[in-house]
Amino acid sequence: MPFNLPIFLTWLRVALIPIFVAIFFLPDSLLLADMRNITGAVIFALAAVTDWLDGYLARKLGQTSAFGAFLDPVADKLIVAASLILLVQLSRTEGWMAMIIIGREIAISALREWMAEMGTRKSVAVAYIGKLKTAAQMVAILLLLYAGPIVPGLSTLVLGNVFMVLAVILTLWSMVYYLRMAAREFAGKKIDL
Repeated sequence: MPFNLPIFLTWLRVALIPIFVAIFFLPDSLLLADMRNITGAVIFALAAVTDWLDGYLARKLGQTSAFGAFLDPVADKLIVAASLILLVQLSRTEGWMAMIIIGREIAISALREWMAEMGTRKSVAVAYIGKLKTAAQMVAILLLLYAGPIVPGLSTLVLGNVFMVLAVILTLWSMVYYLRMAAREFAGKKIDL
């Protein structure tokens, strides 16, 4: 297993997850609710930045590796899943939206692994629609974690859930896209199930 700066940043993202979740369960005597929201949102934003930064540095420094390519999406999915479950627990978003997003992430990750074993992983490589989905998710989660005032007269929770609905739509759209790409690979091939 190689160890370099990009992989360190990815591991940092994984290590932040229990800290991030624990912050929201601290008593008010240790951290007031508003500060929990701000701290949680900052940690999530830091994780999002390290997600971009580790990939950028891996390419820029020539430190890409098979292990890094495996760990990076795992770290992303773990922090997104933890955030969504936390937001449902805090009654800031709906459980059905979290289930759709988490379910899609599991399904597409499994599809990518299967395609990699078949030597056709590139057919389900990240597409632009997947990047839009991720951006909508990140904005939604940040707004819902923060849950404080940004624009007078506009509820951050309402705005966050608008982005969450958009993220769900893009999640389903991207899942259909990836399944269609995989189906093209399977067309005409005998597949052992």
